[in-house]
Amino acid sequence: MFLSVFDMFKVGVGPSSSHTMGPMVAGSRFLAALRASPFHAHGLKASLHGSLAFTGKGHATDRATILGLAGFLPDSYDHEKAEATLKAIAETGTVTPPGLPVLAFQPETDLVFDYGPSLPGHANGMILMATDAQGDVILQETYYSIGGGFVLTETEQANVGKIAAKPSGCPYPFQSAAEMLEMAAASGKSIAEMKRANELHFRSARELEDGMARLWQVMNDCIERGLATDGILPGGLKVRRRAKGIHEALKAEYGMNITAPHVINDWMSVYAMAVNEENAAGGQVVTAPTNGAAGVLPAVIRYWLDHVPGATQSKVGDFLLTAAAIGGLCKHNASISGAECGCQAEVGSAAAMSAAGLCAVMGGTPEQVENAAEIALEHHLGMTCDPVKGLVQVPCIERNGLGAIKAVSAASLALRGDGKHFVPLDSAIETMRQTGHDMHEKYKETSLGGLAVNVPNC
Repeated sequence: MFLSVFDMFKVGVGPSSSHTMGPMVAGSRFLAALRASPFHAHGLKASLHGSLAFTGKGHATDRATILGLAGFLPDSYDHEKAEATLKAIAETGTVTPPGLPVLAFQPETDLVFDYGPSLPGHANGMILMATDAQGDVILQETYYSIGGGFVLTETEQANVGKIAAKPSGCPYPFQSAAEMLEMAAASGKSIAEMKRANELHFRSARELEDGMARLWQVMNDCIERGLATDGILPGGLKVRRRAKGIHEALKAEYGMNITAPHVINDWMSVYAMAVNEENAAGGQVVTAPTNGAAGVLPAVIRYWLDHVPGATQSKVGDFLLTAAAIGGLCKHNASISGAECGCQAEVGSAAAMSAAGLCAVMGGTPEQVENAAEIALEHHLGMTCDPVKGLVQVPCIERNGLGAIKAVSAASLALRGDGKHFVPLDSAIETMRQTGHDMHEKYKETSLGGLAVNVPNC
């Protein structure tokens, strides 16, 4: 198994990695297949299934699918260009993807929300089709958006186990936390050092360092935008942005002797809320490991840099590499998809990754790092994904703040110990997988249960 730091952390666009970025990527992949096809297409059609249908409107899945079929990608997303493209498609009933002729596409009729049973491969399924002049389907592909912006075709999803079993050639190919600790003990290397060696098997040191520097820059820029912006978030719930106001109040109180110690939690929360308010507004974020959980890890890094003595930006790469190692274990052995395992797979995984990263840069041993990740994940087990109105706003924005607080607490507790503990991280990850399997569908990003139906939706 090899999941790169650039797999776990992707520059993209809000509000959802699985419901916005994934469908956009799927559309782009279908265009590539169409370009390679011998058939001459006249039009395009799409159908959304499972969670993509039930919460698609709130997650902008329809917009993302259309933009994907027009050639847009999350990493290079341009908001103004996207808005102009959507307007043109609505007016003309056509899309003009690069390298293909003008294709008929009427958003109102050619994009279908199918509220029937989910497709068999995953809760987030979509079918993309190309048609000839008579309307007959000449090319069709099923895609699954499996969380964190990862997209697989039907065939790829069916062969996931076979793909994962192939040797990666990496010097430290751990597939479990137990193997990770064994390799660390045998090599004398930290988790970040092993992860860096694995990355360097596929790319140069400069590419790795520059790429990680960009990830943190985009994360931090997102925090700054969120702290500077107020107003009402889109989507109809009329949720008010709070990060700017809280941050201004915190700055006014900073350094005052009357400030209570617990106010440090507000700093962690406001950094996370800033990111997730930007995400909810459709801004640029970094999946960490998803968009719905994108605020946890940047908040913990920012807390560490701004509030912890001895913190240095030169170690941010070690933080990201350690976090990516833990995130890879969560994804490989369970899930990072809210539609598959609930929010335990999103904010829970993000908290585990963040706790591990913080523990590492504060001098933790591999055993303490593994312990920090386990503590953070264990205390998110069972958390549902029940977004009100299908929007990544309530409870998602605040939940990222609390996830950051838990991550910092978990790292601190682990650093107070020697790494020996009762529940292994592997057991916590397996429990997350089993819990997600048993969790009722209405609590897994369908907005059919929980908070989504027990508070007003308008």
